[in-house]
Amino acid sequence: MSGFRRLLLSVTVVGLTGCSGQKGVYTSECSAGITYRKVSFGKLVSHLKDYDRQYVEVTGKYVEGKNLSALLNDSTLVDKGNRNALWINFSQDCPLKLTGTNTGLFQYGDGDFSRINNHRMTIRGQVDVKQKGHLNSYIGAIDMISYVEIY
Repeated sequence: MSGFRRLLLSVTVVGLTGCSGQKGVYTSECSAGITYRKVSFGKLVSHLKDYDRQYVEVTGKYVEGKNLSALLNDSTLVDKGNRNALWINFSQDCPLKLTGTNTGLFQYGDGDFSRINNHRMTIRGQVDVKQKGHLNSYIGAIDMISYVEIY
């Protein structure tokens, strides 16, 4: 195999494996014109009541499953129990679309849902300390999600 073909094959393999996730920026028209306060995950969790009803931008690791939609601190040195996690309340009232397309965040692709589980992401939304997610097991929630950037 020539050097050029080997290089082309390597670039193709790397390109295909890099596209396995749902990376990108998804936005909604909800909360248009709102200014979001960027805050670290640790600060948000430790001072959640100070941020109640405020619009924030926070980064963490998203996990989903049956009765599960949560953002965790993506640091490996932090306890990842529900009391250190935020319930993420995606709403059909605020449909998120991939920038420049009409593709929704949870739109079916290849016969399956978008794969966003266990991805690091930045989320913009409104903090709600009264909403505690499934079985009231989270410290609070982020509602009115209008921006998701998946890494």
